[in-house]
Amino acid sequence: MPEELQQLTGPDRVLRGEALDRLVDLAAGGDERAVRALRAVVAGYRRFDPEIYTRALNRLWLFGDATLEEPLLVALADEQYGCQAWAARACGQLGIRAAEPLLIDLLEHPDGLTRESACQALGNLSSSAAIQPLTRRLDDPAEFVRAAASEALADIGSDDALASLWAAFESRRSSRAGYLTSALARFGPTVFERLVQATSHRDPEMRFWAARALGASGDERAVEVLTRLASDDHSTTGFGARVSTAAKTALKTLRRIHEREPR
Repeated sequence: MPEELQQLTGPDRVLRGEALDRLVDLAAGGDERAVRALRAVVAGYRRFDPEIYTRALNRLWLFGDATLEEPLLVALADEQYGCQAWAARACGQLGIRAAEPLLIDLLEHPDGLTRESACQALGNLSSSAAIQPLTRRLDDPAEFVRAAASEALADIGSDDALASLWAAFESRRSSRAGYLTSALARFGPTVFERLVQATSHRDPEMRFWAARALGASGDERAVEVLTRLASDDHSTTGFGARVSTAAKTALKTLRRIHEREPR
């Protein structure tokens, strides 16, 4: 084993971390030996402390390539090592489609971080097979997992993915479902008219979140309806927020989006 890898397996946790940091710095500077050493950590992950493995994967963009597919699939299925969340994220980043069945299974994992990473990876892979399993995660006990599932469905971006998000939006499964509106806003013109119609819904909570989604959409056509809501709709939601406040916030969001656009 090269000297660098020996340092990564030493008994001192601090020295192991310092050795990894040196390899990362060298790899960032284009050192091929350091790149190969980091790949060796992923390829032979069982020889290394989980902290070293996960910290290396956090810098995957420096050294990741197709040679890591097989060891990442092995780590993804390794329940004992305890790093499935990081392996899942890496599979998504590298576009490893062979990981899809394992990632779908991990959506039911007892650890929330692992479920979140599986959602993110399936979104990166635009996995149509994951739409229904991801839809079930919209009811996950952890809000951060529900948010990850929403974003993954938006990443997939198909009509079926939109239908799942819209059904969750209409059912108002959460009184703090901002992640649903953010995901819906990413569908742009496809969902614009539906959101406009939702601003006339009898339930102020639906109007509140529709306004927020219209602001996040960046669609200039939303200005008129949001201005009306900001001026006239002072209804209060079940969680104590006013529709008019949501509309005012949405108008500010629209302005920020357009200010960031290249001229």
